[in-house]
Amino acid sequence: MVDTNETLVTEFILLGFSGTKNIKLLLFGIFFFIYIITVTGNIVIVTIVYVDLHLHTPMYFYLGNLSFLEILYTTNIIPRMLFNIITENHIVSFLECIAQLYFFGSLGSTECFLLGVMAYDRYVAICKPLHYATIISTKTSVLMALCSWCAGFIATFGAIILVSQLHFCGPNTIKHFFCDLHPVLELSCKNANTMNTVAWTLASTILLGSCLLTLASYIRIMLTIMRIPSKDRQKAFSTCTAHLTVVVIFYGAMISMYVSPKSPSNVDFNKFSSLLYTVVTPFLNPFIYSLRNQEVKQAIIKAVIRLCIH
Repeated sequence: MVDTNETLVTEFILLGFSGTKNIKLLLFGIFFFIYIITVTGNIVIVTIVYVDLHLHTPMYFYLGNLSFLEILYTTNIIPRMLFNIITENHIVSFLECIAQLYFFGSLGSTECFLLGVMAYDRYVAICKPLHYATIISTKTSVLMALCSWCAGFIATFGAIILVSQLHFCGPNTIKHFFCDLHPVLELSCKNANTMNTVAWTLASTILLGSCLLTLASYIRIMLTIMRIPSKDRQKAFSTCTAHLTVVVIFYGAMISMYVSPKSPSNVDFNKFSSLLYTVVTPFLNPFIYSLRNQEVKQAIIKAVIRLCIH
């Protein structure tokens, strides 16, 4: 029961980057530029994958899903962050905060599953090319993508219900630029140990499970690449290295924040780690996974030429 003398919090204050008032216009410009490039790049990829028949294959289907996810993922975080930077109004309602937390967790979980599925797809294509069409059929690829989305949104639903049932009676200041789980739980006026345990177990299962699948797939891919002729090896290694770089940044930052036994207490460190998986990797993904791909670039060029002719 909640003490009748306690006043329950109905809104939070996001501190964001309030300690950087002297450079807030610079920060706004940087993050606004990154957001526009991220959304534009991913919209282009989703559109090209949809309209170009040559890209109607499982690999590009997954890339289209990842790009669509990144549009939603960054839109859930960055616009609100930009609003907080440029204005003095840092207030966010309880329901808005819970909604942002749910979509952040769901889309982040979905991305973990998609990265694992994409890595497995590349493993089958490179290590078992003769069986690829049988193992990764169109029906299978659609089913795996659908399962990734459903699992991502279902996995975090129970946890977010538990968070919404917690009581917050002050203080109501979130030391972050969005409604992240740990900063929100720190404000609960009741013991949140059970919720912390549930969150840690869920994050460990999703992050470590998908990370191990992804890394195992890329290790097998690299071992296979070692056996191909040297003239083709460099390009293949370059692609895998680029993919692994994004994967390591994404999972490294996520695991350090949500799976480490004790999350770092340094607020600035937490914000920096969060920027890696909420801003940096969504910005890099279109370039690393798609725009470095010759088939995607050719499809974009053809689309631009058709637009210019008409």
